[in-house]
Amino acid sequence: MIDVAVVLINYNTSKFTLECIRTVVEMTSDNISYQIIVVDNNSEIEDYENLKKNFPSDPRCKLMRSEVNTGFGGGNMCGAEHSNARYVLFLNNDALLINDCLSLLTNYMDQHPHVGVCTAQNYDENDQLVPSFDHNKGFRRLLFGRGFLEKTNPNRYPKRKIEYKEPITVDWVNGAFLFFRKDAFETIGGFDTKIFLYWEEMDLCHRLRKSGYKTVLVPEAKILHYQGVSIGKSREINKEAYRSYLYVTKKNFGFLKFLFIKFYLFIVLLLKPKKWYLLSTIVGGGYMKNSLREKQEERTYDG
Repeated sequence: MIDVAVVLINYNTSKFTLECIRTVVEMTSDNISYQIIVVDNNSEIEDYENLKKNFPSDPRCKLMRSEVNTGFGGGNMCGAEHSNARYVLFLNNDALLINDCLSLLTNYMDQHPHVGVCTAQNYDENDQLVPSFDHNKGFRRLLFGRGFLEKTNPNRYPKRKIEYKEPITVDWVNGAFLFFRKDAFETIGGFDTKIFLYWEEMDLCHRLRKSGYKTVLVPEAKILHYQGVSIGKSREINKEAYRSYLYVTKKNFGFLKFLFIKFYLFIVLLLKPKKWYLLSTIVGGGYMKNSLREKQEERTYDG
């Protein structure tokens, strides 16, 4: 069994996928064995052809294609099922390794068996620090904000916007870089594939904590993360974000808290006319039958 399986999803962004692969190969030292599994999530044919044409011939690299866009969790689960490693890194294709993250985090996880998942410290394309973790988005965070929680209870809610020098335990880590202990990932059943996009990290890390594992930022490892490239923005994407959030809240934090949060969001959005298009999603309360996952169409490739 090798050390690390790196799983990437490509969706109409082959340029970034190829660049991401390049940094993994160039930055990873020879003392770490790894494989790179790329799942094309039913991209447009032209993008997939570009990816296939320029895909590395390195035997450690494998390219797969799904005939339907299965979303973030579904694509990653497909890649994980074809992995054979002690650790699995789910890496956004718009994230680039700045240093030897695979070696650093393999060594850290080997020495800390209680940690189920960790992440690297994130920077944007201008070399500015980007928050690498977050606090559970419960009622207190919605009502008072992150700043209040971080000021009043810094041990429970560490500051997100500072550059750390030592590892720190957090609620959940950025989904752009999820370095999992494979055993822990399998223990919790992996990604919930009902979630098409957004809030997978909060769901995963909550389930890890319930199973006795910690979630940690290891700042010695560093990545550059282009913001928003892999998903983009639209009204439908925004609706999906709220739908997933309500689904994860109801699933993990109890029906009463779910009702409070649903009511709070409805009132807040009611006061913002530009956001009224989201009200039907809030009323739907995380009903995943309306998810973008159910609206995907097959796109076959005969090449």
